[in-house]
Amino acid sequence: MIENQKNTTEKAILVSLNTREYTKHEVEEHLDELEMLAMTAGADTKMKVIQDRDRAEPAYYLGKGKAEELAQLVEFNDIDLVIFDDDLTPVQVRNLEKLVNKKIIDRSGLILDIFATRAKTREAKTQVELAQLQYMLPRLTRAWTHLSKQYGGIGTKGPGETQIETDRRMIRTRIGMLKEKLGKIESQRQTRSSNRKDFFRASLVGYTNAGKSTLLNLLTNAGVLAEDKLFATLDSTTRSLRLDSGQNILLSDTVGFIRKLPHHLVASFKSTLNEVSEADLVLHVIDVSHPFFEDHISVVDQTLKDLGVEKKAQIKIFNKVDALEDKSRIDYVLGKYSNAIFVSAERGINIQGLKEKIRSVIEEEFKEETVELELTDSRTVAKIHSLADVISATYDEDRILIKYRANDASSNKIKRILHEKTNHGS
Repeated sequence: MIENQKNTTEKAILVSLNTREYTKHEVEEHLDELEMLAMTAGADTKMKVIQDRDRAEPAYYLGKGKAEELAQLVEFNDIDLVIFDDDLTPVQVRNLEKLVNKKIIDRSGLILDIFATRAKTREAKTQVELAQLQYMLPRLTRAWTHLSKQYGGIGTKGPGETQIETDRRMIRTRIGMLKEKLGKIESQRQTRSSNRKDFFRASLVGYTNAGKSTLLNLLTNAGVLAEDKLFATLDSTTRSLRLDSGQNILLSDTVGFIRKLPHHLVASFKSTLNEVSEADLVLHVIDVSHPFFEDHISVVDQTLKDLGVEKKAQIKIFNKVDALEDKSRIDYVLGKYSNAIFVSAERGINIQGLKEKIRSVIEEEFKEETVELELTDSRTVAKIHSLADVISATYDEDRILIKYRANDASSNKIKRILHEKTNHGS
C-alpha cells in the first residue's frame, strides 16, 4: 500500500440529495455520519449542501444550477475536496471535476480511503487493495491529473496515487493476483478454524463505533485498539472467554458495518466476515444512546442476511446505557426486541449479566449429540454437516461416529432425517 505523502487537513464540502426516501432529519443525520467519516479520514468539513430532488441528475448528480452554485462555494471558501454521500457514476465524477476543478470523492471512495489507512495486517491490506482496484476499474476515465503523487490527500491512499499510470489490463492482472493471495489466506484461516471445532464460538457484530472492541477487551483482556472513531479496527480478533459455568468459548470481534458499505469491500472482506458465518452465536452490539439506533440495527440485520446468517442464534447487546438520557427507551427496547440486554462496556455495567445471558442461550439453544451411521451413508453425513457444527467424526471399519452441536431446530431436523431412514429401512 502506498502511504499518503501529505498529512495536512483538507477543507471539505459535503453534498447530499433529499429524494424523500428519507425524512429531512434522517438526511441530515446521514450527512452528520459522512462528516464523521470525513473527520476520520482527516478532512475538516466547512459546510454541507442538501438539494431536494426526486432523483439524482445523470450528468451532475445535482441539478446543473446547483452544481454551478457548488463550484462557486468551493472557489469562495478555498475548499480542497467535495464529498458526496452517494456513489457517483464515472460520468458524474468527470463532469463535476471539470466544473468544480477540485477533487470529487463519493461515499464509497471515502470509506475505502479510511480502510486503506487502517489496514495493518497482510490480510487487511490485501483485502482493501482488492476493493480499491475493483472500485477504480470503471472509473479510469476520470481526470486524475490533480490527484498525482505530489498532491496526496484524501482519496489518494493505496493504489489511488498511481491510477494515472495504470491501465485496465494491469489492474485486472493485479486483481487476479490479489484474489489468488486471498484464496491462500482463506485456506490458512480454514485450517485454523478447523482446530477450533471443539469450542463454542460467538461473534461480535454491530454498526461501526457501537463499542464491540471495548466489549471484547472488557470480557477477554484482548488489548484491541478501541477508539471513538469509525472503523478503529479492521482485523478479526479471537480470544477465549471463560463463563461462570466453567465453559470456555471463543469470542471474535469483526469489522464494523455502516450504511451504504461498498459492495466491493464486503466481498473483499468475506474471509474476515466468515468468523460470523462460522459462529454458533451472534452478539449484536448496538449503541442504544444513538438517536438512530434502530436504523443501525436494520443495516446490521440486512448485512447479516446478505451473509446468510440471519437465522443464527442472536443476543442483542444494547451498549452505552450509561449515556442514555431518555430512560423510557429501555422499556421500549425490552418490549420490542427478544434476547436483549443492556450494558456499558465503557463502565463495566451489567457485564456479569451478559455472561449469564450468553451461558443461558448456549444451554437453551444448543445441544451436543452423537449419532452412528454406516460409512456408505454419505448423503446423511452431508446433511448433518449442512445443519450442524460437526465437532468430530470417528471411523470404525464400516461405521462412522459423528459428534455434532446444533440448536433445537437443526437438531430436530437431523432426528427427523434419522427417523425417516429407520422407518424406511434404509
